[in-house]
Parts: sequence; structure tokens; C-alpha cells
Amino acid sequence: MNGTTTTRGNRKRRISSTAGLGLSLAAVAAFAAACGGGSDSASGSASSPASGGGASSSASAPAASGSSAGGAGTAAVSSIGTKSGDMGSYLTDNAGKTIYLFAQDTSGKSTCDGDCAAAWPPVTADAAPKAGPGVTAGKLSVVKRSDGTSQVAYAGHPLYYFAGDSAAGDTKGQGVDGFGAKWWLVGPDGKQITKTASPTANDGGGSGSDAGGGWS
Repeated sequence: MNGTTTTRGNRKRRISSTAGLGLSLAAVAAFAAACGGGSDSASGSASSPASGGGASSSASAPAASGSSAGGAGTAAVSSIGTKSGDMGSYLTDNAGKTIYLFAQDTSGKSTCDGDCAAAWPPVTADAAPKAGPGVTAGKLSVVKRSDGTSQVAYAGHPLYYFAGDSAAGDTKGQGVDGFGAKWWLVGPDGKQITKTASPTANDGGGSGSDAGGGWS
């Protein structure tokens, strides 16, 4: 009887140990699964910055810059004056920049637009500028261009700069034949000056007061 009881007790202990081992293995498996899921989640999370990095790279691409206004972007003048040089006395703006007329403008309106206006920027102002030394105020006016801007005119001639003049006193545009007609300096009387200077004077900006800056 005692032997039977002992045998049964041993069997119960083995079953209990087996059951406990099974529960432990199950717990370990569940823990491993949980860890594996966390790893996947972390992996997915780690991939997010890579994707975000691509977006950041795209966002950092430089934006296209706007096109330049070119010669048409010349600042409006406040007054018109004169300078004297090898070709006589001619009109300039208040900074001493040489001013020209276009022989093709015969109706008091500008016929210079597009590429022409880029090479020969119009002298612009919101209203007729002040008359400086040697200039007749009554000859100054403004005319509307095709783009709606106001261009200064003198004695009925729309006025222009020359893109090739880099400094006050330069007269490199004098006598140039371009865009259908010639370009001339403008005298204080409002007439075109057709005299041309020597290449040295023309390239270097003339002599005397002609090579100086603006006037006040």
C-alpha cells in the first residue's frame, strides 16, 4: 500500500514539474515574440528618418531665381543737367550719366522696346524731373511707354541711356547705328548732336568736366 502511494506521489511530482516546465517555456516564447514585435516596430521607426531625409533633401533644393530686369531696371531720375566735352554741351542725369535720343522716335513716342530697351534703357521718372544747370524746364516732360512706365522726354524726344556706358562721362553710344536708326547725344537746345569724338575721348569718357561725376 505504501509502495503504491509513493509511486502515485512520484507521478504527481513529475506531472507537476512537467506542467511547470511547459508554462515556463510558453512564457519564454511569449516574451520572445513580444521582443520580436518591438524590434520590428523599432526597425520601422528607424526607417522613417530615412524617408524624412529624402523629403528634406528635396526641400533644400535651391529655388529658381527670378530673371533680371536688365537695363529696364534703371532707377528713376530726379533731375536733368548738362556736361561739356569734346562734342559740346549735352544732357546727363543728376548722377552724370550720359543721355541719348533715338533718331527713329519721330512722333514723340518711344519705338524702342524689348532687346532695344535692354541695350538702350529708357530714362524714367514718375513726373517731369527738375531742370539742372543749362536745361530748359519747359522742354522736360514724360511720355508713356507701351509697358505703362513713364519715360522722360526733352523737347519731345524720349531719352535713353546706353548699356555700354559704365561710368559718368562715358559717351560710347554716340553715333551708334542700332535697331533701325542712329543714337545721338542731346544738346541743351533739344537738338541731336551728330559730332563724334576721337576714340580715346569716346572710350575714356571725354576730358575736363565731361569725365567727372554728377552735379547737384
